Amino acid sequence: MKNYVLLTGLLGLASVGQAQTAPPVPNAILSSFSPKAHDHGSIYLNWSYNRDWYTKSDIRFRNDKSDDYDFTFHNAVAHDHPSMSDFWKLSNLTVPQYDLTVGYMFHDKHDLGIEVSWNHLKYVVDDYQTMRVSGEIRGFRFDRDTLVTPDFVHLQHTNGNNYLMVNLVKRHSLAAGRHVVLSAIGKVGGGPMISYTISSIFTSHAEGPFHYEGWVAGASAGLRLELYRYFFLNTDFQGAYARYTNSYIGADRLGRVTHHFGSAQLIYGFGFNVPI
Repeated sequence: MKNYVLLTGLLGLASVGQAQTAPPVPNAILSSFSPKAHDHGSIYLNWSYNRDWYTKSDIRFRNDKSDDYDFTFHNAVAHDHPSMSDFWKLSNLTVPQYDLTVGYMFHDKHDLGIEVSWNHLKYVVDDYQTMRVSGEIRGFRFDRDTLVTPDFVHLQHTNGNNYLMVNLVKRHSLAAGRHVVLSAIGKVGGGPMISYTISSIFTSHAEGPFHYEGWVAGASAGLRLELYRYFFLNTDFQGAYARYTNSYIGADRLGRVTHHFGSAQLIYGFGFNVPI
């Protein structure tokens, strides 16, 4: 009898211990609570072409080292130079006004990104325009309307009027399908101008070199049509303020040109996404 009671007690304890052991959780339930793989965003590469428009500009020319002049063009008119003939040839890809951009989208809740862009614009001051010119040349002071010919002064930033900009990017999805996404893209940024100026003054001609000539700040808005995740088409309209502080003029490159202007840039092109 005593052994029977003892055996009954041991069996009871075993049943209680088994009841307190949690049943195994199915794998399907566990997987539903496991953390998802983190989306590290995507890198994108964009190649575009552009057309440009410029405000009028007051342009100052001075040299107190190898010559003696300090004068200003008032409200000078300038235009771009698209050069789009035969642009489809590989050897001519960088001849027109083009844009090359490398960026990274964070894919966070704000849908922000950051990019570095090289905007190759061209800026040509119109020859044979009549404008007010004031200042001093070799001791002679003047202030009058003048027909400006290339024998007097010629100025162009055509290799080019280059904006090297770091931009903050904001994307906002407008519509999405299975393989197509349409987004609005906004950008704001700035950076140096690494330009190449071709110029002449009193028939003294100079070209280049590429160097820091000033700075630029701007903002843009546009559309991006993403196709099958990896490819996209884009268009942007950018407004910018450019300030030239260190452009060379004259064969000895001892003359200096300073001016500032506003620019509008219409950009159209294509690009590739690389998800990470």
